Amino acid sequence: MSQTFDVIVIGAGPAGYISAIRAAQLGKSVACVEKWVNPAGERVLGGTCLNVGCIPSKALLASSEQFEQIAHHASDHGIAVKGASMDVGKMHARKDGIVTKMTKGIEFLFRKNKITWLKGTASLMGEQDGSIVVAVRETEGAEPSISLARNLVIATGSKARHLPGIPVDNELICDNEGALRLSAVPKTLGVIGAGVIGLELGSVWRRLGAEVKILEAAPQFLAACDGAVSKEVFKIFTKQGLSIEMGVKIGEVKAGSKQVSVAYTDAQGAAHTQTFDRLIVSVGRVPNTEGLHLESIGLSTDERGFIPVDDQCRTAKPNVFAIGDVVRGPMLAHKGEDEGVLVAEVIAGQKPHIDYNCIPWVIYTSPEIAWVGKTEEQLKAEGRAFKAGQFPFAANGRALGLGSSDGFVKVLADAASDEILGVHIIAATASDLIAEAAVAMEFKAASEDIARICHPHPSLSEVVREAALAADKRALNG
Repeated sequence: MSQTFDVIVIGAGPAGYISAIRAAQLGKSVACVEKWVNPAGERVLGGTCLNVGCIPSKALLASSEQFEQIAHHASDHGIAVKGASMDVGKMHARKDGIVTKMTKGIEFLFRKNKITWLKGTASLMGEQDGSIVVAVRETEGAEPSISLARNLVIATGSKARHLPGIPVDNELICDNEGALRLSAVPKTLGVIGAGVIGLELGSVWRRLGAEVKILEAAPQFLAACDGAVSKEVFKIFTKQGLSIEMGVKIGEVKAGSKQVSVAYTDAQGAAHTQTFDRLIVSVGRVPNTEGLHLESIGLSTDERGFIPVDDQCRTAKPNVFAIGDVVRGPMLAHKGEDEGVLVAEVIAGQKPHIDYNCIPWVIYTSPEIAWVGKTEEQLKAEGRAFKAGQFPFAANGRALGLGSSDGFVKVLADAASDEILGVHIIAATASDLIAEAAVAMEFKAASEDIARICHPHPSLSEVVREAALAADKRALNG
């Protein structure tokens, strides 16, 4: 006997579980399908982000940063430490404990909000009386359970893109999942791809002692960032010890019994072959839509594999929505969460809105990189007149006291109206500092608004204010 729900969400990552919770808050009967099985063989919620993405990677980043501070920078504070060592197994146990706590937390929220968890893999089987027929199989080949959705939300996320001819076994050659569970620190580590994941995971293992080389096909480092930011962080990362080569062409990759050899051509056309103990392939992510059978309800993906949607994340089928990594826009967990809330509220008859220009981006390296809005290069390409203010953390007392004085804040504002158009930050806590800029832009604030707000002293947030002041050439401390 099939059960009918007001809303069925396929996928319990940040986009999906948040959408399910918001729909339940609004009085809808909700089910959420999730197939994830953890290494212990248990069904868990949270999707890629909580299990093998955002949360475990940030745990490892924190552990490796602690180790580097103790082993190499404690002496700056007059603290003598000898023989600091890293227990990789204990580091992973800490990470796994955090993941478990978070995934169990979502289970609690599902019970609290009376959300039915349909455990298994979902596929669509057409329509019945205006509802979408959703089949869920606990295991491959098992008899499916059938549910009907008056409204369907597809939140199936993304998976790592692999390169032809480079077999990922997550032992010698890893994607993000394997890179998060290396059992020991490799002496040498190669990373193909200088994007967010490659930089973050490369930084983890460099801090723990690996010699890391990053190979990137693109000619420009972090092209999505403001030019001043990409130039500064390249300098910082190479000074830290990351070896980064741009404009390379990857050739043959051979996995031996204990090492991996990578043949590549550099930007000048010279051929090289380098051997690594481990190799991470980090060349982006692709939408997860295989096996959904979208065609059974008259839908299909575009040429890049994304599900086409409108501004309200509605597909060509009025009662079917898609959110998160399976639709256009940045593959960011918080973007997916906002879309999940938006869709639930649309289903409930409300009129929500997302300004995608006000969604912040963050790279959790050390220092962190965060931005919101337009870059200087984008504004120039648009022909928009703007003014820029920039202020360094090297002139900030709190940053100096923390030993984290690398980086700056850059504020871009309209030349005539002074409306903030973009804010770019390199800082130890850029992920937190960028929130002020996102709020300001949501409210169409001017740079003068931030400049006139009293910020605590001493604090890193003062640099945001100084950069806003600098947009009018009136910085007070520089």
